Amino acid sequence: MVKKSLVKLTEFSPHCGCAAKVGAASLHEVMKKFPACADPRLLVGTETFDDAAVYWIDKDTAIVQTVDFFPPIVDDPYLYGQIAACNALSDVYAMGGKPLTCLAIVCFPVKKLSLEILKTILQGGLDKVHEAGALIVGGHTIEDEQPKYGLAVTGIIHPDRIITNARAQEGDLLVLTKPLGTGIMVTAAKAGLARDISEAIDSMRSLNKAAAEVMQEVGVHAATDVTGFSLLGHLHQMLLASKKSAELWVGDIPFLSRAEEFAQLGLIPEGAHRNRAWLRPQCDFAEDIPIYKQDILFDPQTSGGLLAAVSEKKAENLVARLHDAGITPACVIGKINKEKLGRITITRGEG
Repeated sequence: MVKKSLVKLTEFSPHCGCAAKVGAASLHEVMKKFPACADPRLLVGTETFDDAAVYWIDKDTAIVQTVDFFPPIVDDPYLYGQIAACNALSDVYAMGGKPLTCLAIVCFPVKKLSLEILKTILQGGLDKVHEAGALIVGGHTIEDEQPKYGLAVTGIIHPDRIITNARAQEGDLLVLTKPLGTGIMVTAAKAGLARDISEAIDSMRSLNKAAAEVMQEVGVHAATDVTGFSLLGHLHQMLLASKKSAELWVGDIPFLSRAEEFAQLGLIPEGAHRNRAWLRPQCDFAEDIPIYKQDILFDPQTSGGLLAAVSEKKAENLVARLHDAGITPACVIGKINKEKLGRITITRGEG
């Protein structure tokens, strides 16, 4: 069971159904005003919508850099710290990298909340960073009306082993490592309808470390983590970068155990509506897929799983290896196609 906090941290977070981001459509509108960086040492930048930047150091070494932070989505400060740290570290894992050092980013209302709460948040983050084999080496704090916590992470990877969004190939199968529905479950908890969301919290505070290691060992063509832009949003970005399309089999996609129940009740976070407005024109849903299942595919995830595009001949081995590593939800959920750049066809599938 999840521990209870004496302070409801989520009251300081109006968008607590997920790690609230600026909507993808708004972000893309802003970013297109800036030219792409032409420095040849930048091996992965913003053009491919990848999860982190990769900068070349020498023939054997490149550094991976990312940053992520957000307001509380749970009331327990220790769990909040763990989830935020896992979410930030995940961007390095999505690139196939190994995190090395982290800088903490903290906003905190020191006149409203006890410093003991801040200490507990930081301890949660520290414990997850240590579990990742990395270090917290400093950070920056400011006083703010709304608590926020996260990490700037620096990792390392061999330049020849970078996994990006941009290399999915026709015929690849899509493998997802965590179930969907964290935004919906947190929204249900905020509404007082879900008293126990430990399944969702355990998923969010689980590192993607083992999944990244298995991906590197088996060999995948492309990968991303699934976070605030939803499964459909992050897949769409992979498809644009790879100049491909995809088919998803909704019956094969893993959901958290009560996500469908709460989605049918309309407990959908604001971010899901933004994702739908952005992505619906790029998605072709079969007529027999109900709206509530569509909503889960648009649901913004916090510290979600990895989504990998892998050759069909390696897919079975990848899933088996993930299961052996304790990642039991991992399964094949779709396929990469050649035509209709960026489009996603969603059918019922076999489930």
